[in-house]
Amino acid sequence: MDKSLEQMDYKGIFKYFSEISKIPRGSGNETEISNFLVAFAKSLGLEYTQDESMNVIIIKEATPGYENEPAVILQGHMDMVCEKLNESIHDFLKDEIKLVVDGDFLKADGTTLGADNGIAVAYMMALLADETLEHPRLECVITTDEEVGMGGAKKLDTSKLTGKYMINLDSEEEGYLLCSCAGGLTGTSIIPVIRISEYGKKVKLSIGGLKGGHSGMDIVNNRSNANKLLGRILFELRDLHSYGLISMEGGFKDNVITREADAELMIFAEDEKGLEEEYQKITVSLDKLMIEIKKELSMSEPELNYQLEDLGNGDFEPLHPVSFEKVLFLLTNVPYGVQVMSSEIEGLVESSINLGILRLEEDKAVLCNSIRSSKSSYKHYLNKKLEYMVSFLGGEYEKRAEYPAWEYKNESTLREHCKRIYEEMYGKEMKVEAIHAGLECGLIYEKMPGLDIVSIGPDIFRVHTIDESLSIPSTIRVYQYLERVLGEKISK
Repeated sequence: MDKSLEQMDYKGIFKYFSEISKIPRGSGNETEISNFLVAFAKSLGLEYTQDESMNVIIIKEATPGYENEPAVILQGHMDMVCEKLNESIHDFLKDEIKLVVDGDFLKADGTTLGADNGIAVAYMMALLADETLEHPRLECVITTDEEVGMGGAKKLDTSKLTGKYMINLDSEEEGYLLCSCAGGLTGTSIIPVIRISEYGKKVKLSIGGLKGGHSGMDIVNNRSNANKLLGRILFELRDLHSYGLISMEGGFKDNVITREADAELMIFAEDEKGLEEEYQKITVSLDKLMIEIKKELSMSEPELNYQLEDLGNGDFEPLHPVSFEKVLFLLTNVPYGVQVMSSEIEGLVESSINLGILRLEEDKAVLCNSIRSSKSSYKHYLNKKLEYMVSFLGGEYEKRAEYPAWEYKNESTLREHCKRIYEEMYGKEMKVEAIHAGLECGLIYEKMPGLDIVSIGPDIFRVHTIDESLSIPSTIRVYQYLERVLGEKISK
């Protein structure tokens, strides 16, 4: 553990965060972190369960005087989004996250930090290990696979949970009490393609430098998606030049706004000289187009960059023109960004779509979209809209990883308890809000109807990106607030 971080630590929060950061825990690779949490529970002599999905529940009984208080569920997820710099050699299957202290912030070296939602795990470990805190029965629920469809929460067995209240620890802004979130699903579009054999020049078009971000939290911030921008560039070049499409690639997570994307194109001409001349013409056209686009996006995406690289002449297999048109049509016309703003809560996105993954493979093009909406009916409409478009092009569409919205509860004892304590501690009102991002609260509520739920968390910036950062002072303040929320009897 970094010595400067150790000096700033409180109740072992950052000690535990440092420990879990040493364990690879991308979605689908949670066995090691799950076993680590089981070993931690055993070391404290606490009751625990670990299911086939690697979800872990750890229970700490109430301290004296709190035996008759309702149990409180604390909930977060152990997996993280794995993003890194293109040039990074970091292997998320075996390498630890290298933590970097930058003033009052904790960051990672060239990768996502994993504070979403590793800080929840660290909070729960610190609370479970603390022998001085007075509290009701604590039921710590740490799920798997949250970032790619909430698979762990869907399979979670809640039969051993007795909690009346639940505090989700997957929020990312101090001073906000979340009481509602969007539902969502992932839609995968597959367009079959055929190829032809041609002689020509292969070039690689790359775009990058975009801000990216969380497709729920950051979609409202007018951030460009590299996959969609690549489609626009290819569409506009198509009006100026004849070229073939060999490959495309962009993004790794459907719930991340893609920062970088590239395509391999094929230039046609009658001879070698013609290929060089056409390459120069496309270079000039691309430069002019990108000047316009960079000017257009100068405020929202100031770091946008591009490159056209000559990969040499030879025999290649670009898409058949019909396949090319189908793929380009879908890429340029698939919706992206905010679709509807809420008419009930000012500033809240109601519905959105993010094209997080783009792949042009040997015999098919694959596009993965994350659909979010606080309105179930509109979520299904957007899903059907995508399915209709893909079917029209002769492709296949699959809906997966669907999860429900967490609806606002008009009366909440826990919400009022949390608001009162915050005002007493900080002398100001806690902001009660809904968010467009998806949380596991809706799934758990379906399993435990009537559960009183809120969500809190410290300041975490640029989640799901390599620029993710965690405020160290905020992390400590939110933990101290959580100590008091648990320490004061909710029923009083």
